[in-house]
Amino acid sequence: MRPNSSAPSPATKPSSGNTLSPITALSPLDGRYAGRLAPLRPFMSELGYMHRRVQVEIAWFVALSDAGFDEFQPLSPGARTYLLGLVKNFSEADGLAIKDIEKVTNHDVKAVEYWIKSKFEARPELQKAAEFVHFACTSEDINNTSHALQLKGGRDTVLLPALDGIIAKLREMAHAFAEVPMLSRTHGQTASPTTVGKEIANVVVRLSAAREKIARVKLMGKMNGAVGNYNAHLSAWPDFDWEAFSKNVIETPEPLGLGLTFQPYSIQIEPHDYMAELFDAMARTNTILIDLSRDIWGYVSLGYFKQRLKAGEIGSSTMPHKVNPIDFENAEGNLGLANAMLRHLSEKLPISRWQRDLTDSTVLRNMGVAMGYAVLAYHSMAVGLGKLELNEEALAEDLDAAWEVLAEPIQTVMRRFGVVGAYEKLKEVTRGKTVTAEALHGLIHSLEIPQGEKDRLLAMTPGSYVGMAAKLARRI
Repeated sequence: MRPNSSAPSPATKPSSGNTLSPITALSPLDGRYAGRLAPLRPFMSELGYMHRRVQVEIAWFVALSDAGFDEFQPLSPGARTYLLGLVKNFSEADGLAIKDIEKVTNHDVKAVEYWIKSKFEARPELQKAAEFVHFACTSEDINNTSHALQLKGGRDTVLLPALDGIIAKLREMAHAFAEVPMLSRTHGQTASPTTVGKEIANVVVRLSAAREKIARVKLMGKMNGAVGNYNAHLSAWPDFDWEAFSKNVIETPEPLGLGLTFQPYSIQIEPHDYMAELFDAMARTNTILIDLSRDIWGYVSLGYFKQRLKAGEIGSSTMPHKVNPIDFENAEGNLGLANAMLRHLSEKLPISRWQRDLTDSTVLRNMGVAMGYAVLAYHSMAVGLGKLELNEEALAEDLDAAWEVLAEPIQTVMRRFGVVGAYEKLKEVTRGKTVTAEALHGLIHSLEIPQGEKDRLLAMTPGSYVGMAAKLARRI
C-alpha cells in the first residue's frame, strides 16, 4: 500500500505547538536571541505591560484615598505598604493569574481590576474601598500610562545604556587612532587623507546628538476618561478639580505617582505624538549605525581592520581562511528590521478615527519587538567593535600607493602664489595616471614659488597630509 504522501515523515513531523523553546519560538527575539534580550523583557513583554497596569491602578487608587472625599478616607500606612508591595513584588505567577481571569472577562484591563480586588480579601479596610479601583477610568487611561511606563523602563534602563556603551567604545577608538593616517575614498575613489580616529569621531558626534534626542522625548500620559473630558469624574464630584488631580498622579515621581508628563488634551486615547517622536529619534539613530556598519564592513574588506579570532569559530563552511564581519552584518540587518517597525509605529499611532479606534492597540503590542531588534543590533555592534584590530600596515600601503592625493595641496599652494593654470598643470600630471612621488617632485621643483614652500611640499607625503584630523579626533 502506498503511504499517504501528505503525512509528515518521522524526520519532518512538527513538534507540538503548545511548547515554547528557543527552537520553537516564532520570533527569533524569543528564540535564537532570547538571552541577549533578557534585560528588555521585564519592561516590554506582556508581563511587563500587566505589571505597569497594576502600578497605574494602584497609584490612582491610593491618590483617590488622599483626595479628601468623605466616601474614601485616607488609607492607613499598612494598607499603603501592602498596595505598593503588590507592585514591587509583582511576579510571573501574578501575571498568569490575571490571564486566567481574562479567560472569563475577555477583557485584559478588567482582568487587572478584578485581580487587584481579589488581593483585598481578608483586608476589611481595602475591601470597603474596592469600588474605587479603576474609578472613573476608561481602559485607555490605564493603557496609555502603562505604555509610557514601559517605554520609560525600556529606554532608560536598556536602550540608552546600550547606546552609551557603543558611543564610549567609539570615543575610545577615536582617541586611540587619532593620528593614524588613512586614505579617504570619496565616491569610492582615492581622496584627501584623513585619520582613522577622525572618521570614528564623526560617528561619535552624530550618535551623541541622536542619543540626546531619544533621551529628551517627554513620555506623556492622560487620565481623563472616555473622550478626554472628565465626564464620569465630574458626574461623581462636580466641584472637584479632576484635571489637577490627574496631573498630580501622572507627574508625581514613582512609586507614589507615575513620573510622566501630563497630557492635557486627548480623545479617548493619548495622541501618541510623543511616541512618534521617540520612534523617529530611534530610527534616525539606527540609520547612523547602519552607515557605520557598512563603512566598517568595507574597511574590513580593504584590510584596514582585522578581527580577533574566537577559538572554534568557523567563518565559512567551505573556505577555512575566512573571518567574516558577521557582527556588523547582523547589526545592519537587525537595524533595518527595527527601523521598518519603528517607522510604521510612528506613522500609524498618531492616527485614530474620530474619538477612538482600536487599530493602535494591536500595533502597540509590538513596541518591544521594534525596540528588541534595535537592542539586538546594538549588542552585535558592541561585540563587533570589541573584536576589531587596526592593521596599520595595510593603511600605510594604501597611502603609499596614492601619491595622486597630493595634487590638491600642490595646486592650492600654486594658486596662493598666483601660478597660472595651477589646476590644469596638476591635471596633466595626475589624471588617469599612476602618479609617483618622483613625478610630483619634478613638478614642484619646476614651480616659481618660494623655496621654503617647495621644501614644505617636497616633505609632504600622503600619510602626513591629514589637516587637523588628529586634533578633531581628540576633541570629542
